[in-house]
Amino acid sequence: MKIKNFALVLLIAGSIFSANSQSFGTVKELAERRVPWLAKKLVFSTIPKEDGKDVFELFSKNNKIHIAATDANTASSGLNWYLKYYCHRNMSHMGDNLSAVEKLPTVDGKVRIISPYPVRYALNYCTISYTMSFYSWKDWERELDWMALNGVNLMLAPVGMEAVWQNTMNQLGFTQKEVADFIPGPAFGAWWLMGNLEGWGGPITQTMIDQQATLEKKILKRMKELGIQPVMQGFYGMIPTTLKNKMKIEIISQGKWAGGFQRPDFLLPTDPMFKKVAGVYYTEMKKLYGSDIHFFGGDPFHEGGSSKGADLTACAKGIQQQMQQYFPASTWVLQGWQENPSKGLLDGLDRSKTLVIELFGENTANWEERKGYDGTPFVWSNVSNFGGKVGLYGKLQRFANEVHRAKNSPYGAFLKGIGIIPEGINNNSVAYDFMLELGWHTDKVDTKEWIKNYVKYRYGKSNEAVVNAWQGFLETAYSSPEVYQEGPSESIFCARPSVKIGSVSSWGTRKRNYDTQKFAEAVKLFVSASKEFEQSETYQVDRIDLVRQLQANNGDVVYQKMIDAFNAKEVNTFTSASNQFQKMIQQQDALLSCSKHFSLHTWLKQANDFGTSAADKEIALRNAKEQITFWGPTDAKTNLHEYAHKEWGGLLGSLYLERWKMFADEKIKIMNKQAVTAPNYFNMEKKWTEGKELFLPKILTPEQQNVLINTILSQKI
Repeated sequence: MKIKNFALVLLIAGSIFSANSQSFGTVKELAERRVPWLAKKLVFSTIPKEDGKDVFELFSKNNKIHIAATDANTASSGLNWYLKYYCHRNMSHMGDNLSAVEKLPTVDGKVRIISPYPVRYALNYCTISYTMSFYSWKDWERELDWMALNGVNLMLAPVGMEAVWQNTMNQLGFTQKEVADFIPGPAFGAWWLMGNLEGWGGPITQTMIDQQATLEKKILKRMKELGIQPVMQGFYGMIPTTLKNKMKIEIISQGKWAGGFQRPDFLLPTDPMFKKVAGVYYTEMKKLYGSDIHFFGGDPFHEGGSSKGADLTACAKGIQQQMQQYFPASTWVLQGWQENPSKGLLDGLDRSKTLVIELFGENTANWEERKGYDGTPFVWSNVSNFGGKVGLYGKLQRFANEVHRAKNSPYGAFLKGIGIIPEGINNNSVAYDFMLELGWHTDKVDTKEWIKNYVKYRYGKSNEAVVNAWQGFLETAYSSPEVYQEGPSESIFCARPSVKIGSVSSWGTRKRNYDTQKFAEAVKLFVSASKEFEQSETYQVDRIDLVRQLQANNGDVVYQKMIDAFNAKEVNTFTSASNQFQKMIQQQDALLSCSKHFSLHTWLKQANDFGTSAADKEIALRNAKEQITFWGPTDAKTNLHEYAHKEWGGLLGSLYLERWKMFADEKIKIMNKQAVTAPNYFNMEKKWTEGKELFLPKILTPEQQNVLINTILSQKI
């Protein structure tokens, strides 16, 4: 009964979109934006769901491509299917292959595709900050087009929450300064919403708050038109630490989060003030963004927050009751991460109005260990990327195997969908394409077969060398070893220098859990096809990324030579290895500067364009630089430094290179028994973040790029 009720909630919520979606006008507009050469050849029509499941059909008639679908979202998926598997065209975060085809491909017979899942979910709170901190409407429009094409029908969208909290705090008697001290800067909103910190990166301006609220209204309108339901931020008890100074309330101090940040307090739902604060919050939410909201996120006691003394079952019940009071029949979306949501919390919930997003599917099987979260609807997903770090990674075959296993397990009735939960999404396009396409497959998918079609639609055509290279990548960087790993293996070039570096970031790994020599051979095979694909943007992006990864892998070898020489007090050998290491960083910097997808300037310009006033731009630029370096707080001992490091052109050639130069100079002096002062890397990083430079890249000509790539591939390590 509970499972049926959950399906009913989805159907009721989905019907709200149907009135505007059945004309498919917004899908036609999407096609006009992305594939204008195809748009006038498309004919849309409506078909019913099959046993409550989303369906689309493709067929050719009178030189037109007909897409019959259950709604706008499904029609967008049908459009993408035609683009990928007939036109060999594709849109991605890492380059587009959307040029016009010479002759419109026909569809033989009728192709009918059914999704076995009511939910196809996207985004992590962290994605909102690591990738989307400084998105303009143009960026969001593109993002939502990609989401719709890939079938996403439920997406985290907590933009503009600053205005909700500002209005709520105003109603509760907070001063302007107290509000400013609570709301973080634009690059740190994710961890504020998750109850990890308050105020860091701020204070932000009123124009920023207003700008984000206006942006969110546009986002929600377009999501509704494309049949993507937003997950907004619910009130789950998180309150400013200053509220207890204003009134007598029963709270649980949440202690410290990573880096030493003070977390916001947790207001016990059993306290009478909980209903008042929740009521103000949800009322302000409605004023700003309307009542057409059916999903809310928000996780009490996230990442080690204290629940000491709390009756978890009563807390959960109280939180959900307020949510239901102001937004009846809404669903609470919880992150299945670490120990959350606890059994005690789930026991207090109406499970038919609850959805758990299993985040870490590439490494864990909590859905199985927790017995389908004790009978709670859940979505299988994976993080794959932490901190938006640059690195090739994704356990593709595991994605397929685990989804299939969960669906056919004793808990399969509770599996309601699949999803992508990267902390940063501008990377590893193959992983996101594959995972979301699983939402349209009933049978288990063999990645070795699937990748052949991926090559065709990624680059516009197939090539034996490129297909074989990708088979090599599936056996190396994209393999599925039973090894715990949080995101891609890290690049030593980005590390804060030391003679003993286990990882670049506190929870990352430098270890390559694959055969790097076999990977290098596959990269060389891929690059051998360069002449044939010189006009392909997506091939050029991937070529840079693959060579970058090979160079980063080789960097580990040269780093170890450097450290071995230092430990042996061999000055000449150390100097030679250090010079080679620095040259490799310079090569990497030059290579990555050739693509906007790997350029520091892209991120900084986005921040600099954010907002309208000089104050807005100063805050945004500082936030952008802090996030990718020492992160926060202003403490040399923070364990968050380098968490979101980026192997980007501009960053390699400035901060990273200068740190390694300073390291080498210090070690040479030590070996020569000269007086030396230990480098203060934190001060270097802090000074770098305070600079105004946007690091406009120097882009090599295609001929120069070819020479550089061949040099990297042929150099002896």
